[in-house]
Amino acid sequence: MGPRLTRPVPAEVMEALLSAQITATAGERSGFQLAFDLTKRGLIQRNLLPEGFFDPKTRVIVSVSVRGTSQVLFDGLIVRQEVGASNQPGQTTLTVTGEDLTLLMDLEERTAGYPNLAPSRRVLSILGRYRDYGIRPDVKDEQILQPPQEQLRVPYQSSTDLQYVTELAKANGYVFYLEPGPAPGLSSAYWGPEVRLGVRQHALNVNMDANSTVDQLTFAYDGTAREEPQARWQNPENRQATLLGQPSISPLRPPLGRRPTPALRRRTLAGTAKQQIQQAQAELLARAATSADVITGSGSLDVTRHGYLLHPRSLVGVRGSGPMYDGDYYVKSVTHSLRPGSFTQNFTLSREGLVARGDTVRP
Repeated sequence: MGPRLTRPVPAEVMEALLSAQITATAGERSGFQLAFDLTKRGLIQRNLLPEGFFDPKTRVIVSVSVRGTSQVLFDGLIVRQEVGASNQPGQTTLTVTGEDLTLLMDLEERTAGYPNLAPSRRVLSILGRYRDYGIRPDVKDEQILQPPQEQLRVPYQSSTDLQYVTELAKANGYVFYLEPGPAPGLSSAYWGPEVRLGVRQHALNVNMDANSTVDQLTFAYDGTAREEPQARWQNPENRQATLLGQPSISPLRPPLGRRPTPALRRRTLAGTAKQQIQQAQAELLARAATSADVITGSGSLDVTRHGYLLHPRSLVGVRGSGPMYDGDYYVKSVTHSLRPGSFTQNFTLSREGLVARGDTVRP
C-alpha cells in the first residue's frame, strides 16, 4: 500500500486481515473490499488510521501465491472506509472498498478535440497521461478503419477520460479494462476485442468424480439475448438512404460453439444515417457482436483443489457437462474470495453457440 509508490504493509496489518473480495469483469471496472480486525490497542487503530494509511486514493496492490508462483490479483485505489464498532470483543472491524486504477481516469471531466486522430490513436493519447502509475497501453486498431476527416468533423471529448475511452470501445465492439501485473506496480490498459484466441486455461471439470474441480456448473440458453441490428446510411451527395448489409462478427468474436444460435430480435440503430459510412458500419458490427453471446454459465471453485487461478477475460475449457455445453468458453467475470485457510472463486462464462467445436478440451 502507499500514496502512489507502494511498499509491503506491516506484518500486523496482514495478521489483522479477515477477508478479501476482488471482482474483475470484462469491459467493466474491477473492485475490491478488504476487512480488518480493529482491536483497541492494535497498530491500525493506534497509528495507521489516524495517520491516513487507509484514506481514500491510497493505492492497494493484492498478490497471491499459488503453487509457489506469485500473481497480482488487483491494483487500485481506496474510495471508502467503514468502521463497524461492536460491544463484543474482537468484533470491531475496518472495511475498505476500492476500485482499480481506471478510477483515476474518471475523476475529472475534460474538454478536448482530437483532429485527424482515429479512435485507437485518441485512446493512446489519453492513456499517456497515466504512465506515472505504471499503466502501459495495449491498444488494438479498429476492425473497420475510420480515417479522420477534419474538414467534415473534428472528434470532441466532453466527458471524463474513462467515459470517452469506454464510449469509443463500445462504438467499435471493443472492451476496455486494466489487467494488473505481471509485476506489482505495473498494469496493462487493454482496448480491443475480447480475447477469444490463444492458449486455454486449465479446464473446469464437473461430474467427473475425483477429477472434478468444480462443485456445480449452471448453464443457461437465452434465445432472446441475440439481436440482428439494422442500420441505414444516407449518401450526403444524393440524399439516398441504403440499408447496410449484415457484417460477419467472426473478427471480433471467433466462434466457440459449433452450432450457431439465431437472432430472434431485430433492432434499428438510431443516428447512423448521418454518420460517415465507416462509423455506421463499425456501430453495426459492434451491436451485432456484443449481443451474440446467448449461452452463459456460472459456478464456483476451490483454488486449493483446482490448483490454478481462473483468470477473467480469457478462454477456458469445460468438461463433464455433456455434449451440448462442453467445450471452450470466454471467462466473463471472476470474484476472488479469500479468508484465512480458504480461497474460492465465483465465475461466469459465455459463448455464442452450442456444442464444442473440437473433440478434446485442454486438461
